[in-house]
Amino acid sequence: MFLPITKDECRKLGWKELDIIFVTGDAYIDSPYIGISILGKLLVKEGFRVGVISQPCLDTEKDILSLGIPKLFWAVTAGSIDSMVANYTPLLKKRKSDDYTPGGLNNRRPDRATIRYVNLIKRHDKNKKLILIGGIEASLRRIAHYDYWSNKIRKSILFDSKADVLMYGMSEKTMIEFAHRIKNNLDYRDLRGICYISKYKKNDFIELPSFVDVTKNKDKFINMMKIFYNNQDPISGKGLIQKYNDRYLIHNPPQILPTPEELDSYYELDYEYDAHPLIKKQGEIKALNTIKNSITINRGCFGECNFCAITVHQGTAVVSRTFKSIIKEVKKLRNRRNFNGFINDIGGPTANMYGYECDKKVKYGKCIDKRCIFPEVCENMKVSHNQLIDVLKEIRRINGIKKVFIRSGLRYDLILHDKKYGKKYLEELIKFHISGQLKIAPEHLDDKILYLMGKPSNRKLKDFIKIFYDINKKFNKKQFLTYYFIVSHPGCTLNITKKFKKDILNILKTIPEQVQIYTPLPLTWSSVMYYTEKNPFTGEKIQVVKDLKTKRLQKEILLKKPR
Repeated sequence: MFLPITKDECRKLGWKELDIIFVTGDAYIDSPYIGISILGKLLVKEGFRVGVISQPCLDTEKDILSLGIPKLFWAVTAGSIDSMVANYTPLLKKRKSDDYTPGGLNNRRPDRATIRYVNLIKRHDKNKKLILIGGIEASLRRIAHYDYWSNKIRKSILFDSKADVLMYGMSEKTMIEFAHRIKNNLDYRDLRGICYISKYKKNDFIELPSFVDVTKNKDKFINMMKIFYNNQDPISGKGLIQKYNDRYLIHNPPQILPTPEELDSYYELDYEYDAHPLIKKQGEIKALNTIKNSITINRGCFGECNFCAITVHQGTAVVSRTFKSIIKEVKKLRNRRNFNGFINDIGGPTANMYGYECDKKVKYGKCIDKRCIFPEVCENMKVSHNQLIDVLKEIRRINGIKKVFIRSGLRYDLILHDKKYGKKYLEELIKFHISGQLKIAPEHLDDKILYLMGKPSNRKLKDFIKIFYDINKKFNKKQFLTYYFIVSHPGCTLNITKKFKKDILNILKTIPEQVQIYTPLPLTWSSVMYYTEKNPFTGEKIQVVKDLKTKRLQKEILLKKPR
């Protein structure tokens, strides 16, 4: 069933009032790809009455009070995408389209949506019910952070929004426990995975440099980020505090990761895999084309690219669903009305991190002094594509499945590292799971820039290209690779970009089609580089392009066709 979005739907369920109301910047899609859908369905399973207010109008109380006042609390999210990323290009121009809005026109998600929705609730909720914020926008702004759109250090979004609690990361376990405690009038402040504001310190927590200090001193900002990052592992992470004038942000340790079986249970709930009918009538929702027939098989990413927000939100540990659960969801999709036989994607944050992890990290937590696969794959990370190959083979055997595509990001360095099954996995992709082309994201070709990005050396790209085309030749295929690149990352000057274009032409023998200007996302290492103009790991100065005209020129250089 869909979660109710009208009082009439609540009445049909026999619900006179709701316990929890979600407010989201997205059109409501009932899918395991959508955070409020997972959380809402889990809460209903636990006996709570849950409703959804989707993209409420800010100018009136009509939308925000359409379901009444919740008995327990409001749960606010900007949606599946950070609202500032959704609303602005890297050159700070307003985006015209929004894939999560009916009709596709970008006119329903406000800037800084989390803050605006909390303010809307506070204006009209006379009962002053507790307000919880979460989702990726809140996760990326949970402590003091550099904000690209205002070009300054901003406070934790908990202070700016004046919400009561911030729930960060993938928060199913936290949400269930939180809801039960609120229902039973129990203290929730010791819960993992939340932040709240206090007048008092917690003496057993680690103190970050204060908000005043990090706004005045870039070295203290870097130090803050190091302490923050070193305490984001669910096993080894400690609680943090940060002073804001006479009050403190209390950042509890991260929530313990779900087991594979718990992760299975989240994705096996009764989803509709569609937009709510009343919302769907308002126009096409483009995001549905991507997520409708796609299946998540794992969470988290140990890649830790410096520019990527996944590490901050989902974490660096990978949890994989069980083989049985994945097959069960495929069959569920197959049996749905109007299923066309094509699965759009089998993957997660990264397509080929399924079924393996570092045993040491699982037991003791993430290493502080090194990364799992950068600059080289750690010897403790036993990379194997064997289980993933078995999953794909079994899915292909299911009657009614015509084609399974792999569209999640692919780490070609992991394919190269897996001497036993890596090439076999690539053969499976080439034979069965791509159609004409395979998209990969080397991001850049200059090794100095790749190092600042936290990406593997370009020699690995060259090795992968050779293997890809050798396999194509072996199977008499005529597939080709397409590449995704980023320009204007810290360190990437105009001269480097000119050389970058020559290398693309000479090494890859192609003209780039997918080029993105770098956007500094809050609480990522690359945003630290952008703001401080330093390598935070060595203290060395970095040239950073901040002029919008030069950023645009870098993109134009890469896209320009040679005469």
